[in-house]
Amino acid sequence: MQETPPATRKRPRGIYLLPNLFTTAAMFSGFYAIVAGIGGRYSEAALAVFVAGILDGLDGRVARMTGTQSDFGVQYDSLSDLVSFGLAPALVMYTWSLSSLAEYGPVWGKVGWSAAFIYAACAALRLARFNTQVSVIDKRYFQGLASPAAAGLCMSFVWSVEKFQRTGFDVQFITPVIAVVAGLLMVSNVRYFSFKAWPMSDRVPFIWIPAALLIFVAVALDPARMLFAVAASYVLSGPIMTLWGLRRWRERRAQRDAERSEK
Repeated sequence: MQETPPATRKRPRGIYLLPNLFTTAAMFSGFYAIVAGIGGRYSEAALAVFVAGILDGLDGRVARMTGTQSDFGVQYDSLSDLVSFGLAPALVMYTWSLSSLAEYGPVWGKVGWSAAFIYAACAALRLARFNTQVSVIDKRYFQGLASPAAAGLCMSFVWSVEKFQRTGFDVQFITPVIAVVAGLLMVSNVRYFSFKAWPMSDRVPFIWIPAALLIFVAVALDPARMLFAVAASYVLSGPIMTLWGLRRWRERRAQRDAERSEK
C-alpha cells in the first residue's frame, strides 16, 4: 500500500498553541483591568492594560518566528485586542471618572457613558477596518491611531492622575475629551508611524543604544508620567506628520503646475 506523498498530505486540524497562549494572556490582562477598575484599583487596571500591550506585541512576533501564523490566530488576536484595548479602557475610564458626571444631571450622565461607548465602538471599527485592509496597507504606517496606542494614552492618563493623589472626579471634564479624541483618531485617516517595519536591518546606529537606555531609566523612575508623555507625543505625531505630508504634496503640485505653465 502506497503512502500519500508529503505534498498532498492534509495538515492536521487544530490551532497553534504558543502564539495563542500569548494572545490569551493578553486578553486575561485586559479582563483583569476591567475587574480591577470595578474594584476601584485604577492603577492596577492601567498597568494591566500595559501588560496586555506587551503581550499583544509578542504574540505576532512569536508566530512569525516559529512559522505558526494562521487565520484563526489573526481573528483571535483581533478579539483579544477588542477586550484589552477597547472595552477595558472604556470601562475603566467610566468607573474612574466618566460616571461621576451623572451628579450634574441626567444629560451629563449620558455624556459620560456616551464618551466611553464612542471609544469602545471606535476601537471595534478600527480593528475591523485593519483586518479588511491588512493585505493592502503600507506596513510602515498605520491608518488611524492603533488601538494599543489609544489605550496607552487613556490608561497612562488615569495612572498619572492617580500618582498625583487625585481622583477621576477632579478631571471629570477632561476625561471625556481624551476618550472621544482617542476614539475618533482610531477611525481617522491620520497616518501614524508603525514600528513593525523597524529596524530595517539587524544593524542600527550606535546612538540608539544610549537613547534606549535613557528611555528605560526615565520610565523606571516615573513610569506613569513618562508613559503618558510618550503616549501623548506619539498621538500628536500623527496629525503633525499628516499635515506635513499634505504641505509637501501641495508644494510639489504647485511646482508641477508652475513647470507646466512655463512650457
